[in-house]
Amino acid sequence: MEPEVIEAEMVLPTYLSFKKVQMHEKYPKGQARGRHWKHLKQIIQAENYQNYPPDEPNYVNIESPPSMNPCKKICDITGFEAPYSDPRTNLRYANTEVFKHIRLIPNESVQRYLGLRNAQVVLK
Repeated sequence: MEPEVIEAEMVLPTYLSFKKVQMHEKYPKGQARGRHWKHLKQIIQAENYQNYPPDEPNYVNIESPPSMNPCKKICDITGFEAPYSDPRTNLRYANTEVFKHIRLIPNESVQRYLGLRNAQVVLK
């Protein structure tokens, strides 16, 4: 580099007249810029919820009423959302490939699948 450039000291003024909010006023030295988001675990630890009365609602003991939306029907074989139900076996299925598979399953396995969702048929 040229010696004139090295010797010259470029000093910026601390106050810039064209800026409405000065950076040194908005963010003092050592202060973080922007938001700091806390996770739920950090909030719970910081709030000392064990000191609150048990009947007061907070993040730990909040209770909500049951959902007003109907529960989703899930395919018993694949786990996808199932718009169809087999009338013979009562199993739910998502598409025609699964339906073909359901028709090939023996009755014992059908009862096991229904037992997983507590819908098995007890024959006497």
